[in-house]
Amino acid sequence: MITVVGTGTGVPPDGAVLAGAELVVGGRRHLDAVRLPEGAERVVLGPLAPALETVEKYVAEERRTVVLASGDPGFLGIVRALAERFGPELLDVRPGVSSVAAAFARVGLPWDDAVVVSAHGRDPRTAVNLCRAHPKVAVLTGPGAGPAELGAALARHCPDRVLVVASSLGDPERERIERVAPARAAARDWGNAVSVVLCLDEPRALGPVRTVAGGAAGRPGGWALEETAFAHRDSMITKFEVRALALARLGPRPGESVWDVGAGSGSVAVECARLGAAVTAVEKTADGVGRIRANALAHGVDVRVVHGAAPTVLSDLDDPDAVFVGGGGRDLPVVVTACARRARRTVVVALAALDRVPAVREALTGAGFTCDGVLLQSSRLAPLPGDVTRLAATNPVFLLWGVRPPAETGNGFDGIDREGVAQ
Repeated sequence: MITVVGTGTGVPPDGAVLAGAELVVGGRRHLDAVRLPEGAERVVLGPLAPALETVEKYVAEERRTVVLASGDPGFLGIVRALAERFGPELLDVRPGVSSVAAAFARVGLPWDDAVVVSAHGRDPRTAVNLCRAHPKVAVLTGPGAGPAELGAALARHCPDRVLVVASSLGDPERERIERVAPARAAARDWGNAVSVVLCLDEPRALGPVRTVAGGAAGRPGGWALEETAFAHRDSMITKFEVRALALARLGPRPGESVWDVGAGSGSVAVECARLGAAVTAVEKTADGVGRIRANALAHGVDVRVVHGAAPTVLSDLDDPDAVFVGGGGRDLPVVVTACARRARRTVVVALAALDRVPAVREALTGAGFTCDGVLLQSSRLAPLPGDVTRLAATNPVFLLWGVRPPAETGNGFDGIDREGVAQ
């Protein structure tokens, strides 16, 4: 049996749980905080694999093993790795209070609607995109992905967010809860005592009552909204049939960044944001910029709007995971080329002009994408006098998409975070 003990925001475990243990595994600070049984082997967690090999040896010999972890070890923690290696039936898990729960308690907020992300040992871009897209996010930090790095990224995209930096949670002498703007967070050295960072859009931080917990619970049940759901000019909007397939090929999801270039009314941008992505809409007309902002506000999502013409303004933006390019014009192949060079995963292009299809395909394949597409033609039901119905054809639209080969789209290390295994 492996006893997994969560220390609960810095509180050392009861000494009785260690009695008779022959192997004790944990972060250095956890091991230093307890008195080990005489003769017990001590393994300081660094790389996980060697520690698991030692645990396996003790389990095979039916010798008592204790693993010390931070907070609730079943919450983005070491319980997953242990259960996968040894089976859940061999685990006796005794959770403590997680740093996320403690941090929200300190600021007096419920967290059943919060998004929780680990940036420990991972690319911090995912955490940044979630902070951009959601009003209440808890980030489990790590080296190179702490308050300073989060603050520097968020100061560019959403400077009005508030970062709550919780350090040394549970330590009566050292615990600190600090509220700072992203720019101020970026300018400080926070050391290694940070437990968790909360990123809040304070006007929306106290959300509605939930019966299902988690940030994902607020996602829409559908997409491809009717055109009447958006303010637009003279029907200049991506029609819902086109939007439906474009969204399917874009695959916007939480933690990713999406550009909507030539956004017009911003219907694609808003729908991507409703599905949880961090979205930047690029629009060259001033009245279009206003409409995009109004549509985002009406649907309760965050969309960063950049006023300017592509491809020039794209150079100041962070690389996206996916890009939607709408509109047309002579510069369309140039714009698609610029987007394809930057996109990590996919580019989707909607265009009406047959003459530009070959150049757009060449732009996508030239950037290393595999390219496919369809001509979308639809007819909608429309009433006629006499209580009868006809079919009203919509203008045909070409939808092309390029997908980067999977070998080029890795997300890096997927390890255990500091919540489950103390550093």
